[in-house]
Amino acid sequence: MRRIDEITSEIEPPFAAVDLAAFDHNADDMVRRAAGVPIRIATKSVRCRELIARALRVDGYRGLMCYSLAEALWLHGEGLSDDILVAYPTADRSALRELAANPEAAAAISVMVDSTEHLDLIDAAVGRDRPDIRLCVEVDASWRPLPGVHIGTRRSPLHTPEQVRRFAEIAQRRAGFALVGLMAYEGQIAGLGDAPPGRPLRAALLRAVQRRSAAELAQRRAAVVRQVREVADLEFVNGGGTGSLERTAVEEGVITEVAAGSGLIGPTLFDAYRGFQPRPAVLYALPVVHRPARSVATLFGGGYIASGPPGADRVPAPHWPEGLGLLGTEGAGEVQTPVTGAPARGLRIGDRVWFRHAKAGELAERFDRYHLIDGGVWTVEEVPTYRGEGRSFG
Repeated sequence: MRRIDEITSEIEPPFAAVDLAAFDHNADDMVRRAAGVPIRIATKSVRCRELIARALRVDGYRGLMCYSLAEALWLHGEGLSDDILVAYPTADRSALRELAANPEAAAAISVMVDSTEHLDLIDAAVGRDRPDIRLCVEVDASWRPLPGVHIGTRRSPLHTPEQVRRFAEIAQRRAGFALVGLMAYEGQIAGLGDAPPGRPLRAALLRAVQRRSAAELAQRRAAVVRQVREVADLEFVNGGGTGSLERTAVEEGVITEVAAGSGLIGPTLFDAYRGFQPRPAVLYALPVVHRPARSVATLFGGGYIASGPPGADRVPAPHWPEGLGLLGTEGAGEVQTPVTGAPARGLRIGDRVWFRHAKAGELAERFDRYHLIDGGVWTVEEVPTYRGEGRSFG
């Protein structure tokens, strides 16, 4: 980390940097964990075209999973991929019209659906005289061990194999659509670290829930796929996430691909897993602008709080110099972020402190560009983030 700080010494903070050696290591390690199952890149966790393209060049990665249809159309138009899945249903009528008016895009992009309302919206937006719209049906992957108990994300209403089949039959009968895929994202497994630091009881509970949820989902997902394959000729069945690659990839004959993106970046939320440890690949530097006390240095800006339920795990973490911490009375603020600890005593006005974000892609919404650090020759290259290209899809 000291070497990265040295070679970026002429760059004015605040700025964000990418350790390409760590990024490449993470990309290779996810391929190892997926054990031969292709990985579709979750672009919302990267939000930088250069980094997305870099990962796609690694053997084992195939296709993109975009956050929105507008993003998918943009990346397809830029030539990044001709195999794109939109992870969330869209109500963007102008993007749907753009998709229907572009036969090449319509052949490359699959949109997510889970109800006839989605089909009705698409028909109303683009009419019937169009290329077939490729559909992927989202299956609710949450665990429901007891009536009224829902463990997982609130997404699709299609939970049972029978529900999914009934909807697949409806979609297959509708003119102007082609049902090509299924997706089931197990957020309660992929997105929750099973080794939260200092919380052994929570860790034990999480592991027990995840084991039982994974076993139930594997059985149910296999039944869903059997049912839908009797109705449609599926091209892909997508599942998993950075935190569950190993568990999902072993569903042989069911899963054809997994999705992941955060593991490329290595944010702090992914420090809390026993089975793998991404290297911190994207960091940001803040300058010291106040010295209010001997053991406190106050930095400019830095309050980049991650989305999700408010809590300490959504707060950015000081990374270097090692041993720094945030003040409980201020935390990471919009205009200033005080840090304390022994290393703070040696910090001077103008020095930099490096941070890690809690989530992978959200930092790109804060910076126009990333500075890519090539550890082999110790060079720096600037590339734009989505924000730097004037793109925002959230």
